[in-house]
Amino acid sequence: MSDEIEIDTDDLERRMKGAMESLRHEFASLRTGRASASMVEPIMVDAYGSLTPINQIGTVNVPEPRMVTINIWDKALVGKAEKAIRESGLGINPQLNGTIIMLPIPELNEERRRELTRVAAQYAEHARVAIRNVRRDGMDQIKKAKGSGMSEDDQKFWETAVQELTDKMIASVDQALETKQAEIMQV
Repeated sequence: MSDEIEIDTDDLERRMKGAMESLRHEFASLRTGRASASMVEPIMVDAYGSLTPINQIGTVNVPEPRMVTINIWDKALVGKAEKAIRESGLGINPQLNGTIIMLPIPELNEERRRELTRVAAQYAEHARVAIRNVRRDGMDQIKKAKGSGMSEDDQKFWETAVQELTDKMIASVDQALETKQAEIMQV
């Protein structure tokens, strides 16, 4: 019988933070009516025979609140990059100026804003589910440790620690969602 059986809460916290980071990345890809360099990150361009992220074939800048510019380094890729932007589903009409592609960000209408808040809520729910799955793994570790001789007091201590970590992470998901929804609904 072992005196000290410990649960790796650092690993659980790292995995929960991974879910939060994933949520932040998904939120960054949502268009909010404001220009952001991260909104073009998911766009892949057929460059040199393979799909390449658009930020690896040119410089992405945000010169003003409603404009994203991409300065393509290779003139031969300007047409392919423009085509990739049109087909990306961003709903933005690129404008060419030599090797610079300008993306004017249009105002969002009320219906589109509501739709985006629902999408943001879905992303947040996926993050909550991922965090709860990590919690379940932690609770399973505690049950196994109890079978290996963990005392009931230690079991309660670790269950409380895992639950507090879960509650803290769920609260930060809710806070991030609230912030993102406010950003989307802001006119």
